Amino acid sequence: MDLHEHAVKSLSRARDVVLKDLAALPEEAFTKKFGEKVRTVADIIYEIIQVNDHFGADIRGENPAPWSFNGWIYAPEDFKDKAAIMDAFKASADRLVATAEGYSSEELEVIIKNDMGEQSCYQGLSFLSLHMWYHSGQFNYIQTLLGDDGWHWGD
Repeated sequence: MDLHEHAVKSLSRARDVVLKDLAALPEEAFTKKFGEKVRTVADIIYEIIQVNDHFGADIRGENPAPWSFNGWIYAPEDFKDKAAIMDAFKASADRLVATAEGYSSEELEVIIKNDMGEQSCYQGLSFLSLHMWYHSGQFNYIQTLLGDDGWHWGD
């Protein structure tokens, strides 16, 4: 499998798994606080979107604005509706898939500089896929805290 095919498949699969995880959560889970320092599902999805959009812009050569966050990223107060959150995440992840689809394997080897130092476009897209998978594990854990130990990825 070449870099282009791998990047597209990896990002697509991460997007699809996160969407399945989110669909399995009840509406109230998106804003539920499990502890004083624990971020909500809405906060985590908002972070994923910000990271996807920022590093995706880097990869596309769009020179994103500097981060407006200092520390953990939290969702704005109006980012609470499950359907809207899922739509916003899907749009962000779709932009990454489209970015990967628009590059050849050779173009994915081009080195860029961003907040993480020097890396190839492929490495940047791989990080974004990994970042989505990482948070997917958090959503799985939240499912179990809410009494759902089902496996939803195959649904």
